[in-house]
Amino acid sequence: MCGRYVSVQKVETIEKRFNVTAGADFAFEPSYNIGPGKMAPIITNEKPKELQLYQFGLTPFWAKKKMYLFNARAEGDRNKENDDRYTGAKAIVMKPAFRKPIRSQRCLVVADAFIDGPVNERLDKPYVVYLKDNVRPFAFAGIWDKWEGEDGEIVYSFAIITTTTNALLKKIGNERLPVILPRNRETAWLKNDLPLADVTRYLVPYPAQLMNAYPVSTAIKNPKAEGRQLIEPVGQRIEPEYEAKGKVELELHGMGHYKRGFNH
Repeated sequence: MCGRYVSVQKVETIEKRFNVTAGADFAFEPSYNIGPGKMAPIITNEKPKELQLYQFGLTPFWAKKKMYLFNARAEGDRNKENDDRYTGAKAIVMKPAFRKPIRSQRCLVVADAFIDGPVNERLDKPYVVYLKDNVRPFAFAGIWDKWEGEDGEIVYSFAIITTTTNALLKKIGNERLPVILPRNRETAWLKNDLPLADVTRYLVPYPAQLMNAYPVSTAIKNPKAEGRQLIEPVGQRIEPEYEAKGKVELELHGMGHYKRGFNH
């Protein structure tokens, strides 16, 4: 599950990283606590060169009222046990809410990290999960849709696709993992002619050895909470990180803390 994430880079940094341009009316407040219902930056297959703001939590075009489907399981209704050894069908292609978007309405969800916890405690025991070597921003694999209410209200929204867990998240006690796209797959993900077989082939866990995590305060449970203090460590990282310089090993502290911080 990925119901909270962090996106705090300057617009100029995102534009350069993804080779996109934000429109003149793009007004995004960097957030350390993006949750369902918030507006957040994405890049769609419809406008692959433009940075846009969509609502986190997808409402299918056919829905009678607004919904907030913030995650889309790659396995669909399969693998209900969340077995990380699952190699069966990516049944997301058959789910009514996702079968159209996964084929023709894909997006990159711009993020710096995500917040998750054990399967039972969830945000009662939260962790910041990030990519090592200062890799941020990065992109979750997402899908989007356009919904129009009976009163004419139009909502553009998105969901983050999740897959089976990896070794790092298992150490936290979490059974799901948002799909993080390697940089060399981002452009292909947005191509309208990407074969469905390739689309589903991309829905795999990100390598655990390229990720790390550390615990943070339960203050992040409050969906209205904001500020850098939300991602300050309250304990040790799951995996130690060291950088060798000659015979000296210098410990690198976690994302958003000590020597390395976000651009904001």
